[in-house]
Amino acid sequence: MRGRQGTGKGQARAEDAYSAGRTVGASGLSALPDGPIILFDAECVLCSANAEFILTHDRAERFHLASMQGDVGAALFRRHGIDPQDPETLLLVDGDRVLKNSDAVLAIWYGLGWPWKMAGLARIVPRAIRDPVYRLVARNRYRWFGKRKMCWMAPPEYRSRVL
Repeated sequence: MRGRQGTGKGQARAEDAYSAGRTVGASGLSALPDGPIILFDAECVLCSANAEFILTHDRAERFHLASMQGDVGAALFRRHGIDPQDPETLLLVDGDRVLKNSDAVLAIWYGLGWPWKMAGLARIVPRAIRDPVYRLVARNRYRWFGKRKMCWMAPPEYRSRVL
């Protein structure tokens, strides 16, 4: 599947996808919304499919998203010690609390409510087992699922939740 890319609806050039119309302060961050922010790779087919799934199934509109390719996402990745050009994980940032690897994924699914929160039961599997599996998928995400030439963009009805 290497080289697979999305086309059409829900995409924009990587450099424009999440920065158009956004102002970013000197620290790289403007006022952030309340609630959890999911930092993800908008060029990754798997990651962007997950982002769209989250937006579609988050009925409480609890989550906001920021891509590592955008100003806000890149600044948040750097704030938490991760190079946005080579991230090893997605992040779930909620105030001072930051989750990564499988903990972030399980917290996101749990936060979506019923029936998705049932995935939270996977927390019974020790992190020492979950995280290596997560990192294996993360390292191979482009090879296994593809990399977009253009960043994924949320459909218009969800754009207010993407930073």
